[in-house]
Amino acid sequence: MASLKTIDEALASVLEHASPLASELVPIGAATGRVLSSPARARIDLPPFPSSAMDGFAVLASATPGVLPIVERIAAGVPASAPLAAGTAAEISTGAAVPDGADAVVPIENVVETDGRVEVSEAVQAGAHVRPRGGDVTAGSVVVDSGARLGAWHVGALGAAGVSEVECARRPRVAVLATGSELRAPGEDLEPGQIFESNRQMLASLLSAASAEVEVLATVPDDEAAHRDALAHGLEADMLVTTGGVSVGPHDLVRKLESELGVEEVFWGVAVKPGKPLSFGVRERTLVFGLPGNPVSTLVAALLFVVPAVLAIQGAADPGPRYEVARAVRALDRNERRDEFIRARRRWEDDGVVVDPVAGQESHMIVRAASADALVHVPRGRGEIAAGSAVRYLALA
Repeated sequence: MASLKTIDEALASVLEHASPLASELVPIGAATGRVLSSPARARIDLPPFPSSAMDGFAVLASATPGVLPIVERIAAGVPASAPLAAGTAAEISTGAAVPDGADAVVPIENVVETDGRVEVSEAVQAGAHVRPRGGDVTAGSVVVDSGARLGAWHVGALGAAGVSEVECARRPRVAVLATGSELRAPGEDLEPGQIFESNRQMLASLLSAASAEVEVLATVPDDEAAHRDALAHGLEADMLVTTGGVSVGPHDLVRKLESELGVEEVFWGVAVKPGKPLSFGVRERTLVFGLPGNPVSTLVAALLFVVPAVLAIQGAADPGPRYEVARAVRALDRNERRDEFIRARRRWEDDGVVVDPVAGQESHMIVRAASADALVHVPRGRGEIAAGSAVRYLALA
């Protein structure tokens, strides 16, 4: 068997084969989580006019200090009826358009109003409490660049800049298939030797959160005809993700049948624990992942390779995986041959985030994993990582 790929080598190989999908126009109200395929540009200057940052009085700065007659009261959304004459003031609301002739706003708490006049006791600087036109963005400028994955804050910015729809990569179609005669759906009665199947829904949850349209295929038993039919259907999607059946046992049929169906295997095996027997291949533009059947192995492989691939084919500038940094609560043993991912819980302390491994690290212990909210990366090597050292982790929540 060829030498195992490192995590970085495997990820680079996956991303190299991730061709961007076609784009479509999406209303901004439905665009959260989508990836922009072209820059979104402001339709207007923002603010579109000089506006007041405070409730107060619009004035000409050079006319202060002084007692100024109030000639108008300007509400947000209603423009001034005429330019402001020098030596006068206009009451103005926050967000309202500053009238021509005024160059400053005096906050209401800094003046005394009596009988239709306002007393400004101190000189005001020109520009005080006035939001200039285009101070946030000018028309035609980029609001959100291509490759960005839109969050709620992006949607708010786009709407404020007058953008009603954006060009995004279409959502990738991903087929998810679990294989194995021992698998039964949660809620069914188990016979001796059978287990509940959990990987499909876990993968569907992860991939849907990455904006994929997921088709969960029926579980197939260890039968060549059933495997072939399911795999052929799954290969019609942009991506096929299988779990189980990718090792070298007599019932591990996936890789053999995929080859017969025209899948070119790019690599098999990654120097990571859990998740070593991972396969990756392509058939034309379809990406094909074969994940191990153990649930935690599936979770690790999906976070390291499948989710980044889903984001990459949408054109994400940074498809991940995104590591964060914390301190290890206790010493962590290193594996000489493979990088390892340890399930842990985060805790926020005064000097930052710390991570503490949970009990039960075997790759089949998915229920133990439910108590974790982080996967701590322990690079391969000799010895141990000392308690208190900085470590990288992937957040699970």
